[in-house]
Amino acid sequence: MDEDCKNLSQLNNCPQNFKLQQRIMSKNLDKYLHKEMNKEAGIEHVNHRTKIVATVGPACDSYDQLLELCRSGVNVFRLNFSHGNHQDKLAIIEHIRNINKTEPYNISVLADLQGPKLRVGEIENNSLDVKAGDILTFTNVKCVGTLEKIYVSYPNLAGDVVLGNVIMIDDGKLEVKVVGIEKNGDVKVLVTLGGNLSSKKGINLPDTKISLPALTEKDLADLEFIIEQKCDWVALSFVRSVKDLVILRSKLQEKKSMTKIIAKIEKPEALVNIRDIIIESDGIMIARGDLGVELPIEQVPLIQKELIRKCLHRAKPVIVATQMMESMIDRVKPNRSEITDVANAVLEGADAVMLSGETAAGNHPALVVQTMRKIIMEIEKKEYRYDRSADLKPQAHSPSYHSDAICYNACKIAEDVEAQALVGMTQSGYTAFMLSSYRPSSPLFIFTKEKTLVNQLSLSWGVRAFYYDEEESLDDIVNDQINILKERGFVKEGDVVVSTGSTPVHLHLPTNMIKLTKV
Repeated sequence: MDEDCKNLSQLNNCPQNFKLQQRIMSKNLDKYLHKEMNKEAGIEHVNHRTKIVATVGPACDSYDQLLELCRSGVNVFRLNFSHGNHQDKLAIIEHIRNINKTEPYNISVLADLQGPKLRVGEIENNSLDVKAGDILTFTNVKCVGTLEKIYVSYPNLAGDVVLGNVIMIDDGKLEVKVVGIEKNGDVKVLVTLGGNLSSKKGINLPDTKISLPALTEKDLADLEFIIEQKCDWVALSFVRSVKDLVILRSKLQEKKSMTKIIAKIEKPEALVNIRDIIIESDGIMIARGDLGVELPIEQVPLIQKELIRKCLHRAKPVIVATQMMESMIDRVKPNRSEITDVANAVLEGADAVMLSGETAAGNHPALVVQTMRKIIMEIEKKEYRYDRSADLKPQAHSPSYHSDAICYNACKIAEDVEAQALVGMTQSGYTAFMLSSYRPSSPLFIFTKEKTLVNQLSLSWGVRAFYYDEEESLDDIVNDQINILKERGFVKEGDVVVSTGSTPVHLHLPTNMIKLTKV
């Protein structure tokens, strides 16, 4: 604290830093000084560029547990609305907001809607031994499941399936084939792959186009809560076409919500419509769990690579999800294949990698985050990357081609001069997403007057975001932002900073300017 007081004293005697002095002495002083104390205590948030998304569950839902995960490297917390109630979610959101207020973090909240997830109902004694060759009856009338009848939460199952369709249960651990469709809505199936069936297990219909809406009644109720709580991102499950996203977007716009949309890719239909889905969404999640059940598993690796490439091309954040470190639910070390899986997602250019059961229900939530962070940082400190020069150039057909070109060349200049900081300004988030998509070698700092963006950008590769609402001359803004970075220890005297912005400032035009400054 003595050093902080010294710095503030120096600012008091330095007229050109008057605006910075005002900022530090304002309501942000406590948070700023707390950040400095955290740096001295060695708990400054680690600057890994590929972000970490962690799912919150019973294993990590207290304030202290969430804070420990933040200190371990979490950038985004995922709230899975397939489990728990609104009261539970509200408590978690309040914990995260309090962490953002008192700690040096901008943690984002990602609310994940359940979507039209199909499940079996309750099973007698929670265990049913199903053998190959057994004939089962699926019904839409609620009952406790036995070898006689099993309830399935899909009222139009008989109307959508046809004879010969394959139905997979519990992520493909059990497999059945449709052999009969009754007039009363029951469906007869032949077990082709047996095993133990327990309550509430999920069902996948890889051969069937389901007729359920993208937003179920439960989803609509959850969405109201999500909008009310101003969550940063909402993930739409089982997206099949761009229409699903348009419906969700309209619901958000009706409420004037600033929440951004993640499209979860886990259905074959989504891949057919992937270009339009990426354009309409604000980001993509490659949900490899259901995707690997709905499609032949050997296709998933190349699909992952291609989706990442397409998202980079459109400057949309992309999350790689499911079973990344699953062995660490019980163990203290991951499998070697899991280490490689995380590393490959980083090398392929993913914005974020996600943990599900590992943090939500695992025995070592903080340890698994720390392990994932170490893998990310080891890969990122190497110079080797897949060659993406063809993907990362501005596209002449883009309606924002000129500002895209400015962003691209700002990244190139920053690389050429070995800049210690690349700075962008944005109101919509587009400049931040575009700069991030070019995967600059210099640290990336984004300033925005939209408070909602500060946390939302925590999902984007390499971005550190700051709230900033000054609108003086462009020179004053650039100098002010550099002083903020200098005061927070991100740059020092003699460093080179490449800044992007727009002029005239008051017109809020797309990015049209690059400036190089020596601190």
